[in-house]
Amino acid sequence: MIDILAAGAGAADAPPAWINLLPIVGMVLIFWFLIIRPQMKRQKEHQAKIGGLKKGDQVVTAGGLVGKVVKVDDTYADIELAQGVRVKAVKSTIGDIIPPGGSAAND
Repeated sequence: MIDILAAGAGAADAPPAWINLLPIVGMVLIFWFLIIRPQMKRQKEHQAKIGGLKKGDQVVTAGGLVGKVVKVDDTYADIELAQGVRVKAVKSTIGDIIPPGGSAAND
């Protein structure tokens, strides 16, 4: 009989179940603000930069090739690496646009 009363008293002192979820919710919020949100912001900026790509821009590809954009369509960009040497690159693989008279941001 005493065991039943002691067990009942222990259950009454337990914190509510939602308090046990607070650390998990806190970790999710930390991941959101420190990792996921900044990555999404960088991705939007990159897409906007690539969306504004035009003929004559000097670019750096993800593979490290530097060249001048000769032709742009919805998916691809033709890049001239040297005189008479042209490659077709997927626009999403273009890493950066070099400002005129400047050097690449990742140099």
